[in-house]
Amino acid sequence: MRSRAALSWFISLLFLLFLPHAFSSSRPQWILQRVPVVLPQQTDVRPAPHFLSPARLDVSSPCDPECHKKAPRLNYWDLRQTLAYETLHANGQLTETAIGIYGYNPNSDTSLAYSSGSSGKSERSHVRRKRQIFGHDGRFSIAGQNFLLKYPFSVAVKLSTGCSGTLVGDRHVLTAAHCVHDGKNYVKGAQKLRVGFLKPKHRDTQTSTFNVPSNFTNHVEGASYAPPVTDKMKFQWIRAKRTHVPKGWIKGNANDIGMDYDYALLELKKPHKRRHMKLGVSPPARRLPGQRVHFSGYDNDRPGQLVYRFCRAGEETPDLLYQHCDAQPGASGSGVYARMWDGRRRRWERKVIGVFSGHQWVEKQGASQEFNVAVRLTPLKYAQICYWIKGNFVDCREG
Repeated sequence: MRSRAALSWFISLLFLLFLPHAFSSSRPQWILQRVPVVLPQQTDVRPAPHFLSPARLDVSSPCDPECHKKAPRLNYWDLRQTLAYETLHANGQLTETAIGIYGYNPNSDTSLAYSSGSSGKSERSHVRRKRQIFGHDGRFSIAGQNFLLKYPFSVAVKLSTGCSGTLVGDRHVLTAAHCVHDGKNYVKGAQKLRVGFLKPKHRDTQTSTFNVPSNFTNHVEGASYAPPVTDKMKFQWIRAKRTHVPKGWIKGNANDIGMDYDYALLELKKPHKRRHMKLGVSPPARRLPGQRVHFSGYDNDRPGQLVYRFCRAGEETPDLLYQHCDAQPGASGSGVYARMWDGRRRRWERKVIGVFSGHQWVEKQGASQEFNVAVRLTPLKYAQICYWIKGNFVDCREG
């Protein structure tokens, strides 16, 4: 019976491997677009942070999509203030950088049409248990070196503050701002922030005996599978050299604002030597393959395990993507990505299009509405993060 079940599983796997080719004529494609330029203008030293409060891994907001849509539009000067940023250095020094925006007309583009002010507070703010698993738990624990050390799962990392992150450069990790800053000050552990990479616990550890095709992970997302758990893994840590956080997050309290600027970029002290995932401007949800998004992170209820999930994207605002992907505290900061066809390079490619932020719930007329929320990479956010990574705007003009 066991061999028959294994054969059935293998046949299903082959079907999944070859299924995408049957629909190659209608493959969803990345559409490159010219993005604006976000350049630093002046940097000043700020008072040293306190690092007193622990990081909150279950950040939430009562501002729903309608709340965001009613918020006033940001003008050019508002955008400059929200995209200005602080940089926390490993020696504890803090700097603030003003920015200039070029090639961007806020009147003709709605990618940042709404602000993330605190106007969306719920009228009923009593404490309640927030649900982050919607119905059946659809998460998959990824195990075995054949999976954990292979792209795209290998780009997921763990932060020493308890969050997750995604490799987006040779030295750079994209994560959520609330993982290092609570909206008022930098959290405990942010100065000596470390990034953890899962690696084999022993050099002589045997790899999984189950042989998978070399291109298995190109098609595994969306499939139900159970890789063998035979390899013992541990985290190898690298210290962060710099941490960039946009002022759009810092200007308010993390529990009152709408998560629009809940993203941060870490620069490591040394290269991680792994393949990283490219950034992409977030397309409308209707253009995503199957309208699905994917992300992997280190959920607290499954310690030491990398947890992968995918789900259908729901409602969206210019800055946020709402979905019901099952997640628990610890997954915040994970890079939300999609896989589409790159017509220029003639290949399928995954790109990070957002950062998983957390949970939103609103009670209206006694009915509860709940979402898990990701911050979308708008053209301006793409331009800013890309500049943090590349150090120039020439390599950041197309997203």
